[in-house]
Amino acid sequence: MADTRLSGQTFHDLGLGDWRFLVGTIEANFRLGSYAAAGAFAGRVAAIADGLDHHPTIHLTYPGVVHVVTTSHDVHGVTSRDVRLAEAVSAAAAEAGGTAQLPRGSASTEIAIDALDIDAVRPFWRAVLDYVDAVPGIEGDLVRQVEDPTGIGPAVWFQQMDAPRPQRNRIHLDVVVPHDVADARLEAALAAGGHLVSDARARAFWVLADPEGNEACICTWQDRG
Repeated sequence: MADTRLSGQTFHDLGLGDWRFLVGTIEANFRLGSYAAAGAFAGRVAAIADGLDHHPTIHLTYPGVVHVVTTSHDVHGVTSRDVRLAEAVSAAAAEAGGTAQLPRGSASTEIAIDALDIDAVRPFWRAVLDYVDAVPGIEGDLVRQVEDPTGIGPAVWFQQMDAPRPQRNRIHLDVVVPHDVADARLEAALAAGGHLVSDARARAFWVLADPEGNEACICTWQDRG
């Protein structure tokens, strides 16, 4: 039986300081003393995952950082299984002399494409990217996203349009960040020449645009229905 999904607030209240809740995932970054030590720690995380029968995505980068991302795919969100894994990984990191790198690095990027007919548009992007359809969160619902089967490339999702918008771009980036870096990221983007298009749905997301009107959203888990 599937575990119950945890909200961002519920996870935040657990006080797992090494980890950040994004949208449907929790992520952490651990800095080890060397690249070899980081590789050994990544192996330790894999062994923990096998022991718990719950498997995260692990990225190992120079000079010695291990990035761990976990979610419960069967419920499309974070559950107690992810919490148990996070606790075990943090304990292993402390034992290995690793330090959490917060909050930089815990972020994900999605590409959003506006579409009048999602079923007509999606196959092109699936083919050109060599992606696969993402399983919808509700059985029988419209497939609204394609994803990289390797887990490396950004997801591409399709936003339903009611009418054509020929005067606006129809592709934008969703940059999902930890809730405690959103304000700094917003300020940096505005200082770099961007402008605020809308904050009507903040803190779920702010819509920004560059000087030529190309849009991006800064997103967090907060204020979501």
